[in-house]
Amino acid sequence: MPFFGLGLHILIALYFGIHALRRGHNMYWLIILFSFPMLGSIVYFFVAYLPELRQSRGAHVAKRAVVSVLDPGRELREASRAYELTPTINNRLRLADALLGDGKAQEALQYYNEAAHGPFAGDSLVLRGLAHCQLELGQASAAVTTLEQLFASDKDARRHPVAALLYARALAGAGVAGVKEAFALALEVATDAEPRCRYADWLMMQSAADIEAARALYQQILKDSGHWHKHAKNHNAEWLRRAKAVVG
Repeated sequence: MPFFGLGLHILIALYFGIHALRRGHNMYWLIILFSFPMLGSIVYFFVAYLPELRQSRGAHVAKRAVVSVLDPGRELREASRAYELTPTINNRLRLADALLGDGKAQEALQYYNEAAHGPFAGDSLVLRGLAHCQLELGQASAAVTTLEQLFASDKDARRHPVAALLYARALAGAGVAGVKEAFALALEVATDAEPRCRYADWLMMQSAADIEAARALYQQILKDSGHWHKHAKNHNAEWLRRAKAVVG
């Protein structure tokens, strides 16, 4: 039994070590994780892993999906009320996110811009939200500028799944160089099927060879979906639908 416990601690540390490498975190995390497997894993979970999990697109999408089914418009109402009562940066971002999720990107842009020009101008959540909003409004070049500002202030941000995909989409929308490289990174750090599907969508508009590569990506999504559990299928429903529409 003691050996099993020791092995489990090492496996957990190994998992977090791989996570740290994929996200481009500082190498000192590896020293902490493998010098103190149990304590290091606990520290990494609360300092690096849990905050990212809470900020992940999947977590926000799942939460919004549940709320929208039970009470459409509830999150926007509550976010508006919270901001009116206490206009903090968190409530400002919550309102902006709710507006964006409700399809009101132009209104959301005002709140993201206000946050991006205040004391939290370099905050990752602020700049990722602003870039997302700019993309929804067709402002791809502005989104590229916003994300490059984020990457300049936070070297780890480039490997964040949401930021990596936003950057690839922004480069593609702006029609500038580096799209394939950006999508390659987005695929490397991906947590769902969206990057593969969006990359395939972009490849479909390129050369004949790229179209073949796109079809292979769609087929891989369909193949992988056979191993997804119910939550994964629900979360990736849009990308699965797009893949089926192309491959059949």
